[in-house]
Amino acid sequence: MSHMHPPIMLVEDSPVDVDLTLRAFSRRRLANPVIVARDGEEALEWIPRWQAGEVKPAVILLDLNMPRVDGLTVLKQLKSIPELQRIPVVILTTSKEDRDINTAYDLGANSYIVKPVDFENFMDVAQQIELYWCVSNEQPR
Repeated sequence: MSHMHPPIMLVEDSPVDVDLTLRAFSRRRLANPVIVARDGEEALEWIPRWQAGEVKPAVILLDLNMPRVDGLTVLKQLKSIPELQRIPVVILTTSKEDRDINTAYDLGANSYIVKPVDFENFMDVAQQIELYWCVSNEQPR
């Protein structure tokens, strides 16, 4: 039943980081399917689908620095739509800029994680995301 395991959405333009994330999640044997949007524009194309009733993601992992449409713009759009406001958004980025961190929280991000570079660290992040957002966190009904 797809409602048991809503997808995790990864919005990431770096093929290396996409690969790393998918490997980390599959190593964790995560039950949730992972949807990948390769840039902000592709992520925004999901909005009408969710509004039309497709299963919303348990969590969106959002990179900030992307071509075409950046992560903060995606975040702002998502959080401006009442029925999508409750989807937790975790910023996963290389940026440690205070300005980015503050803006992300101001726009409604639920968490801000600076990307670790090595795989072992990333496994820890994947585990925390899985345990927190997919297991412990109560989803809005």
